Amino acid sequence: MSLINPLSGAASPQSTQSSPSQVQSNNAGTGSNQVSKESPVLDPMRLQTEQAVPEQKGQELTQEDFFALLSQQLSMQDPFKPVENDQMIAQMASFSTVDGIAKLNEEILNLNSTMTSSQALQASGLVGQKVLIPSGTGHVSAEDQQVKAVVTAPEQIEEITVRVEDDKGQLVTTFKVDGSAGGNIDFTWDGLNSKGEPVPEGNYSFKASGRVDGESQELAVSTYAHVTSVSLGSATTGAVLNLKGIGGVKLSDVLAVAES
Repeated sequence: MSLINPLSGAASPQSTQSSPSQVQSNNAGTGSNQVSKESPVLDPMRLQTEQAVPEQKGQELTQEDFFALLSQQLSMQDPFKPVENDQMIAQMASFSTVDGIAKLNEEILNLNSTMTSSQALQASGLVGQKVLIPSGTGHVSAEDQQVKAVVTAPEQIEEITVRVEDDKGQLVTTFKVDGSAGGNIDFTWDGLNSKGEPVPEGNYSFKASGRVDGESQELAVSTYAHVTSVSLGSATTGAVLNLKGIGGVKLSDVLAVAES
């Protein structure tokens, strides 16, 4: 340890004098090309000297920007032809209107999010139930071999023919439905093919036809599907019901709800 003279600030002669061997070893260690290593203590100080990158402002004009532009307009106007009071008021009213519309849009988005969450919470009560959807595709499972559906007839039809096809479009079976009542007519398929054998699990489509005004006409078919879960969805779609084997359908597309 070197001792510092408090009066002169110089080091003690005993500590400053080095032997020739020590000097020779120091020169050999450093060499002719001396590389100075910078102390890490100075790094934080060096970082402070770097220029900070300014944050990018948004493209929308704020109220401060409007008043800044208004101040520039007032300072640059012709003193002999100042801006009329009604023009000034109109400019301020226009900005207030735009600002109010922007805030109203934000409130509407928040309201839509709240309504979507509330709708999904209410739709969760449909889990485990069967809903009628405007689709001619029904799902057959090992737990539920039958498929319930509704055919819509524009008028009274004596006999309606229903075709059942598999997912490849091949005919599985056909059967008749009484359409004398007209309107929405319920029917049930037992899940058997034309040979009376149970069909494998999967999706099957229903196509109904009947004679209307003496001509054969395709009739709309709606099927019941089992609700397995409910998804939150978005503000545009609303709550989405996940149907077993069918997929997702919007809650607003559901036509009716039946017991499971």
